[in-house]
Parts: sequence; C-alpha cells; structure tokens
Amino acid sequence: MPTVDLAATPLRELNAALHRIGPQSNETHWRILNPRGQHAVAVGIDAPIAVEVEGHVGYYCAGMNKQATVVVTGNAGTGVAENMMSGQVHVKGDVSQAAGATGRGGLLVVDGNASARCGISMKGIDIVVKGSVGHLSAFMAQAGSLVVLGDAGDALGDSIYEARLYVRGAVKSLGADCVEKKMTDHHKAKLARLLGAAGVSGVDVGAFRRYGSARRLYHFHIDNVGSY
Repeated sequence: MPTVDLAATPLRELNAALHRIGPQSNETHWRILNPRGQHAVAVGIDAPIAVEVEGHVGYYCAGMNKQATVVVTGNAGTGVAENMMSGQVHVKGDVSQAAGATGRGGLLVVDGNASARCGISMKGIDIVVKGSVGHLSAFMAQAGSLVVLGDAGDALGDSIYEARLYVRGAVKSLGADCVEKKMTDHHKAKLARLLGAAGVSGVDVGAFRRYGSARRLYHFHIDNVGSY
C-alpha cells in the first residue's frame, strides 16, 4: 500500500502519481496522511483504486472522480466530489456547500451533515447524506438521486428537472417547481438499494417522503414569470 504524507510530499506530486496509474498497476490501495485542509486532494483519478485520506480536506477533494473509491476520515470543504463521473466518495464527517455539484455518476456518501446547495445541478450522481442538508440543495438538479436521512433547509429542489429527492426529516420549504410526489413500491425499492449501497441498515423506507419536478417551468409561460 503506497503511503503519502502530505506534510512532506507536495500535493501536486501526489495527484500526478495518482493520474499515472494504469490498468496494469498493482498500486491499487493508497493511504494519504496529513492532508491538513489542502484543496484538490485526490482529484481527477481515473482508475479502479482505493484511496484513504486520513484527516480533513479543503475544496474539491475527489473532484472529477472516475472509477476510484475515495474515503475521507474527516470533514471536507466546498465541492467535494464535484463533477464526479463514477466510483464512490465517502466522507466520514461533515461537508461544506456544493457537495457533489454537477456530478454525472457514482455515489457520494456523507456520514455527517452537508451545507447549502448539496447536489446543485446534479446530472446523474447519487448522494446519500446521513445527517441534514442546507438551503437550496438539489438546485437545478437534472438527474440522479439525493437521499437525506435528516432535515432539509429552505428551497429544496428549486428549479429541479428530473432528479429524485428522498427526505426522512422535515423540509423547511420547497423551491420553485418542486413538489411532493407519491412514494410507490418502485421508489421504495430504489431508495432501499441506495441506502444499502451507502451502508445504511435498519431504516424504514416508508418514513421518507419523495420530491420532484412539477414540470411547470420546462417551457416559458407568462403565468409563471415570477418563478423564473
């Protein structure tokens, strides 16, 4: 297992090494020590490897991730797993705003809470937050799923397209064109699979409510001008 201590090794060297990993490499499990809140830790990986980051990270950790499993034992700053394509990112603490922003695939798991705009403009990523999320989460969310075991702040799902939102706790308010929808057996099965993938067990899927687009803002209409 390669171990990189960021107290001694420049971050640029670490990321360059991760980017060089090819399909025949046997360096499939990396351990990163002393990230000390640095930004862009383990970004742009495109290999089926495991990366363990021991400590807190700054902005954009595991951004643009493809194939890799990145686990952060600590908190993460703005934009963790931003534009993720595939793989899994697991933060064992809290995350700042814009977690999983524009993500197109893969799974982001947050053991703690997420700040504002969690899942903003998500395009296929699945996000499971075991705590609560802040205001404007899933703003302009186009595809994928956001699962919140705690509460959601103001304007959840504002200007949402076709993403699916599942919240177990209270929702402070819904954003423009976001409405509560029926929780069918199909949606319960989908939610159960997401919770299982995130390592959540013993949770009643029937305690969740589902939210999605009312589809009133897909095309401009003068009667809805105040909502644009």
